[in-house]
Amino acid sequence: MPVTRPSGDQRRRPPLPELLVCLAGALFVLAGAVGLVPARAALALAVAAGCALACVRLAWLAGAPPAPGPSAAPVVRPGPGRDATAGPSGGRPVAAVAEPSPPPAPRPAGPPPGHPVGRAGRQARRAALSRRVAAILDAAVLAAGLTVAVLPLSGPPYRLRVALAGLAVSAPLYAVALLRLPGRSRLAGAERLRRTVDTVGLGISLVFAGWVLLPPDDVPPAARVATVGGGIALAVLLVAALADRRDRPGAARCLGGAAATLAGLALLVVLHAYRAPDGATLVVAPLLLLGALLTAAGARRAATGERPGPDGSPAAWPGLTAPAGIAALAAGHHLWTVGEFTAPAMALGLAVIPPMVLRELLAAADQRRHADRLAAQEERLRRLLGTDQPAPATPAPVADPLTGLADRGELLRRLAGRDGGALLVVDLHPGDDGTGVTDPVLVEATRRLRAGGSPDDLVARLAGTAFAVLTDVGPVLAYALGTRLVAMLTEPCPRPGGTTRLRVGVGLAETTGGDPEDVLRQAELARRRAVQLGGDRVEWYDAYLEEQLVRRLDLERELPGAVARGELDLVYQPVLALADRLPVGTEALLRWRSPVLGTVLPDELLPVAADLDLLGEVGRWVLDRACRQLADWSGSGRELWMAVNVTPRELAAPDFVARTATALAAYEVPPERLVVEVAEPVVAAELPTVVARFAGLRSLGVRTALDDFRAEHASLAQLRRLPIDLLKVGPHLVGPAPDGQPPLIEVVANLGDRLGLEVVVEGLESAAQVAGASRAGCRYGQGFALARPATAERVEAWFEEFPSTPR
Repeated sequence: MPVTRPSGDQRRRPPLPELLVCLAGALFVLAGAVGLVPARAALALAVAAGCALACVRLAWLAGAPPAPGPSAAPVVRPGPGRDATAGPSGGRPVAAVAEPSPPPAPRPAGPPPGHPVGRAGRQARRAALSRRVAAILDAAVLAAGLTVAVLPLSGPPYRLRVALAGLAVSAPLYAVALLRLPGRSRLAGAERLRRTVDTVGLGISLVFAGWVLLPPDDVPPAARVATVGGGIALAVLLVAALADRRDRPGAARCLGGAAATLAGLALLVVLHAYRAPDGATLVVAPLLLLGALLTAAGARRAATGERPGPDGSPAAWPGLTAPAGIAALAAGHHLWTVGEFTAPAMALGLAVIPPMVLRELLAAADQRRHADRLAAQEERLRRLLGTDQPAPATPAPVADPLTGLADRGELLRRLAGRDGGALLVVDLHPGDDGTGVTDPVLVEATRRLRAGGSPDDLVARLAGTAFAVLTDVGPVLAYALGTRLVAMLTEPCPRPGGTTRLRVGVGLAETTGGDPEDVLRQAELARRRAVQLGGDRVEWYDAYLEEQLVRRLDLERELPGAVARGELDLVYQPVLALADRLPVGTEALLRWRSPVLGTVLPDELLPVAADLDLLGEVGRWVLDRACRQLADWSGSGRELWMAVNVTPRELAAPDFVARTATALAAYEVPPERLVVEVAEPVVAAELPTVVARFAGLRSLGVRTALDDFRAEHASLAQLRRLPIDLLKVGPHLVGPAPDGQPPLIEVVANLGDRLGLEVVVEGLESAAQVAGASRAGCRYGQGFALARPATAERVEAWFEEFPSTPR
């Protein structure tokens, strides 16, 4: 199936043929309604036009060969540039998905475009699956169209049978096709429960509505079966369509098309079961026409591997509003026209209530969890801003009992109304000797703070080891004052039994007549930044600090539940053999497609996940998705390996090895096709754990890799202990050494040969770097100069240009 995308204009407005078919269908229905054309003939003509167009489009998708040339996947072509974002290990550069298609670059050495890689035995399984799905959908639409076309040719006794046959054929065809649509993912337990409750509630309300809206006299069995079955099917399809509308918009359209088509056929069965007038059957024309066109449009969009839609906020009405509204409207109409309910109708009406109550309880539980997260974030924010000790309501003693300094309240009063000067917030931390900041040390620090400034400066103690200096000088001189205070406060302080050295962080904010609390908060933010950067420095407040804080809080608010909402994604960067430029594997790169925050890269995502204790959940999703994609590619005959980044914290989980074995077995992936890699800079602190887990993985047959190898003395010592198969190094080792010695990459390549390790050079951005890595004897390469990262569909299409050679 072609992987090229339609243009943006094609996706924003319907193509001309669809508009013409809809217009023709409306004219035929109007002609049938006013008697210019027999109603059944008008219905057949209106629906036939849409079904014919849909069948042609679906047949084209089912029969289209894979696109083998460069146009199939332009975004994974070599090109300049580098995305220095952290991978799932959190500490190394990886390349971001190349959403904007760069201009095509010359094709690297390898097989020519006409190489016979598009034969049936080498087609990607996903492409073949998409073509089969298109063929099944084509048959379903054709069955619905033929049902309406045959009705005018059938006698009255046979029309109900024709309608039933059409429904009986179309429904299972749609079910098979929709279950086989690419891109389906496993749902987390909570999300599966919510979707089940939504489906049950909506299904019962639709069945209740159909039950009470039918005439109360003898109900034909066919009408009852069509009503009950149609209500259940509609609920399943509509809830699934709403859930998939962002991540799988093509699949959502197919689901909506199936819902419209099956609803139209079920209504046709009911009308013929009651022997309704011919004109009444015209009401099914819009449903069948819309269903056919939506089905074809959804299949076409799913085939293009389109990006998720921008609106990812989950719809709430399937759970609460829709069931209540449908049941209430149906009950009101029944009371108005009939006046009483039968026992089965009352039972169905009451059955609507439990799913609604359960859905409300689930929503309340979600809100409680959300409120708890917000409370925790608020507390974290208060600590971050230094507002965990509010100013006293009554005036506090001006002098602090220990230091004789002004307190926080006096500082805020002096800040009020100032239109110049600066505020410095100073924080003291114990030095390397581990000695705490004792009272004698605080007294000595107070003396130095007073000595460092002028007599007109106000020195205050905020809380604990936090102090403030309010000065009248401008920001430049205030910065010099802060630097002087750092130098004075970091000198050794006498203490009983010896001396101690403090670490100091100073934050600086201008006092420009703003709210005193805001000025103090700004200085606190700058002081926090100084501590985060290692201390013994002065940091100046700017608005970017607050932007970082707000961004962090947004990430903490949105990340919980991202896995259940289907917002995580993987892109894949190919790894090539440097000798022949053939693909041998890929690296899975994590992306969070947040509907609120946009695409979030791992260097932002993973630290937040670690703080919120979500690393395990995210890591499990990455491993499962990577193994599933490996199974897809292995089924097409390509023996590629895939590297997955993990953190030492993930490896420390007792069940990590067992969980990996389970994922491999679930997707029947050969263990040697999976590579688990960890970044070398973060290994030292957890070296025994990493060694034990890597040994366990290798016992399964899984290969292991050390990423970001730095070729330093400590790195070499770790290398001898780690049970690894691959060594990944950055491009900085490829260039010549500053002292005229051979490039370090040659040393690393020789070391890898002696240790039996395969060396992968990543981050290659230029032909010169590729050539240097190849000359050094490195076997594999990865980077923008070879192939850009992209979605699975685009990388898969790019693979079609190469022979399927095992590595």
